[in-house]
Amino acid sequence: MGQSFEKEHTLEERIAGCLIKKGLTVATAESCTGGLLAGRLINAAGISAVYQEGYITYSNEAKEKLLHVSHDTLKTYGAVSTQTAKEMAIGAAKAANANVALATTGIAGPDGGTIEKPVGLVYISCYVNDVTVVEEHIFAGERSQVRNMAVEAALQLAEQMIETI
Repeated sequence: MGQSFEKEHTLEERIAGCLIKKGLTVATAESCTGGLLAGRLINAAGISAVYQEGYITYSNEAKEKLLHVSHDTLKTYGAVSTQTAKEMAIGAAKAANANVALATTGIAGPDGGTIEKPVGLVYISCYVNDVTVVEEHIFAGERSQVRNMAVEAALQLAEQMIETI
């Protein structure tokens, strides 16, 4: 998209425009962000042409049932892991029959952190046409700040990946 378009539009509007232009559909799978990611995407006018479905899978059972995250993955690596984030994105894409899927899983706090997995640890995954990228972030701040930073990072990853196809 042109430079003036980027300056005049929000990140979610740029993503929606790019998805529409390329004829791609999108789905979301969220744990720690609890629907904020879907909400940000839905802020963009015209997104209804490409947004398929969103899954809020806070429990491990929901991740298994709705996104087909492997029980072994959850048992071995935990809900907050690279492996789970990847399987969430792939599962959302397949369940929604979407070309693009975004997933978030993490520890927003203030409780739940450990030395190995501190509060603020979030894994963000983006699936685009059989390619899945997972990013690990450790965000500082209160619960709402961690959740909002995770959404922003997920949208930035999606924009980067969608622009390359």
